[in-house]
Amino acid sequence: MKPIASAITAAVVLWGGLFATVAAQSRTHVIQMPTEAQWGPAPPMLPAGAQIAVVSGDPTKQGPYAIRLKFPANYAIPAHSHPTDEHVVVVSGGLTFGMGDKLVKTAAANKTLAAGGFALMPANMNHFAYTKRQETTIVLYGQGPVEFKYVNPKDDPRAAKKGTQ
Repeated sequence: MKPIASAITAAVVLWGGLFATVAAQSRTHVIQMPTEAQWGPAPPMLPAGAQIAVVSGDPTKQGPYAIRLKFPANYAIPAHSHPTDEHVVVVSGGLTFGMGDKLVKTAAANKTLAAGGFALMPANMNHFAYTKRQETTIVLYGQGPVEFKYVNPKDDPRAAKKGTQ
C-alpha cells in the first residue's frame, strides 16, 4: 500500500508543478481572429518578402511564442535548422517541406501541406520550405528564442545584407 501512496503523491506533486509552470507562462489570454493580425516585415533571418504577426509571447526571447507568417507565391526558405523544435500549422495556401542540406524542389520525399496541415521540425534537423503559385499563411509556435542556422552560410539573408552595407 505504501508504494501506491508514494506513487500517487509523486504524481500529484509533478502535476502541480506542471500546472504552476503553465500558469506562470500564461500571463494574459489571447483571443484573435485572423483579420486582427498586425502584419509587418518578417525579421532579416528570413528571405525578403515574408510578413510576420506575433500572436503571443516574444519569439526573440526565452519562452513560448506563437506567430503568424505570410509567404508570397513562389517563396523559398533554403535549407536550415533551428536549435529548438518548430511546430507549423498551415492556415491558408500550401507549403512544401523537404529534408536535407539543400533545397531540392524535385525531391520525391517533399510533402506539400494544405490548410489544416501540421509539421513538426525537430531541433537541429536540416529542412527547407517553399510555396508554389499561391500566397500561404502559417502559424508557427514553439520555445524561443527563434534562430535560423542556414546549412550554406551564403543562403543566410543576414549575410547578404551585411555584404551590401
